[in-house]
Formats: sequence, C-alpha cells, structure tokens
Amino acid sequence: MRILVIKSSGNKNGSSNMIADEFIRGATESGHAVTEFDVMRKDIRPCLGCNHCGMDGDCVQQDDFENDLKWQIREADMLVFVMPVYYYNWPAQLKNVVDRFYSFTMELTRMHKKAALLAVAWDDTKTVFTITQAYFQTICDYMEFENVGIVLGGGCGTPELTSKSPYMQEAYELGRNVK
Repeated sequence: MRILVIKSSGNKNGSSNMIADEFIRGATESGHAVTEFDVMRKDIRPCLGCNHCGMDGDCVQQDDFENDLKWQIREADMLVFVMPVYYYNWPAQLKNVVDRFYSFTMELTRMHKKAALLAVAWDDTKTVFTITQAYFQTICDYMEFENVGIVLGGGCGTPELTSKSPYMQEAYELGRNVK
C-alpha cells in the first residue's frame, strides 16, 4: 500500500512528528511504501472559493498543493493526517489542505481511500480532542475515506513527555497493522 503522511507541525522534532515517525516505522516494517509531506514547509494557500475548479478540475492557484500534494494524494492508497492540536482543533495549515480537497472532491470521493489521524496535545483533559476527532470522522464520511485508526496523544506537550507516553507504541502498532 502507498501511504502519504501529511505532517503539520511547526516543530520538526516535536511530539506529533515523533508519533508520525513511529507510525512510519511500523508501516515500513510491514512493507508499505510511505511518503511524507510537511505542509508547514510548503506554500499551501487557502481555498479562494472561486469555484473555478467546479469541485472536479484544476485550481487557479499554482502552489505546492496544486503542483505537488494533489498528485501525491491521488497516488496514495491511504492518507495519514498528523498534527499538534491548537486550541482544540486542527492547525490552519492542515485545514488549508482539507479545504483544497474541494478542487477534486468528486474524483477523491470515488477513490475510497483509507485514512488515519495522529494528533497530540499538551492538554490531557477529556475534551481536548473532541473537535479534532469529530472533524476527522466528518471528513472521512464526506470524502468516503475509510477510518482505519486514530491515535490521540494527550499530555504530549514536549518530546520528553511524548517519548515516555504509550502513544509512541500505539502509533507504531497502527502503522504495523494497517491493511
């Protein structure tokens, strides 16, 4: 399987990327081909809502989404959304990616991709992931993605805390067992 891991942390060595690396290690050990795309280090502009694409065509914006990521998404069998949770929600840069799905919504929904969510937060209260998880499931339902797993790492505010957490192993196991 071809897996595209879409990272969205401003901290290259931060907790969400640590969790992602464990997922990647597990998936690679199981024979999957894994590609990473770091949205924080790319030019991904927000959707303009101009409807030039008609939900199934080229976007008027010529940025790293249209010229690179869109093609990687097409080629992947599975998308893994990786994020630190900011104020109970997805980082804006990753939300831009999902908003840009608009330009090929019809095509993308016909592909029936698999998807996973890897999210971390400093906070470890019950509600910290409520919106994050609900949004992910809503996107899966709307885009006809199969949700194959979620790792929610509460209390992962620093790499040291994350390295000692059970979420590293959970991410590894998710990657290892994805089919």
